[in-house]
Amino acid sequence: MSVLVVGSVALDSVETPLGSVNGVLGGSAVYFATAASLYTKVNLVAVAGTDFPIEHIQFLSGRGVDTEGLEVIEGKTFRWAGRYDFERNITETLETELNVFADFHPTLPPGYRDSDLVFLANIDPELQCEVLEQVSGASLKVVDTMNFWIRGKGEPLSRAISAVDIAIMDESEARMLAQSENTFVAARSILNMGPKTVIIKRGQYGAVMLSGDDHFIAPAYPV
Repeated sequence: MSVLVVGSVALDSVETPLGSVNGVLGGSAVYFATAASLYTKVNLVAVAGTDFPIEHIQFLSGRGVDTEGLEVIEGKTFRWAGRYDFERNITETLETELNVFADFHPTLPPGYRDSDLVFLANIDPELQCEVLEQVSGASLKVVDTMNFWIRGKGEPLSRAISAVDIAIMDESEARMLAQSENTFVAARSILNMGPKTVIIKRGQYGAVMLSGDDHFIAPAYPV
């Protein structure tokens, strides 16, 4: 099985009740590729600036992630700053610097277009739509998103969600997108946009998956 992830590699600054970190390795494509590499080979497409530490690329390569599709260009890497509120189970975006990501248009290397599974990680929905046009033969297409894009790119996000099999987001994002205060009502509304399945991330409380008339609730795994 060939797996393609198109998303962000980033330098993150994160605040939690347990402590804070600045400029650490982050990005939706990084987290997905790291986890998926436990089971299969992953092809990664993303962009980084010249300030992106080489050891981060070596970390990915060391896990068997194919980084041929990782472009390193002049400029600063995408940066995100956020705060996690465990009490209210929400994530607050404090700052987003697109930097080199602002002009990024994914180019899939030869062989990537035939991937069986395509995960469109948390990036500009317009870029997600660009990739979907290049991987029409994939057997499973998944899209992830966040509040930043819901607020600023609603129309292309709707197009991306309608063209995939699975849509993923957290509780607050689902409620924002569907304009509903009830998580399950919001998830059903998103299902009506076109995907076969919706997965709602609930932080320390696990996740909820809805598909058709069925739903499945999974607890978080303690680590």
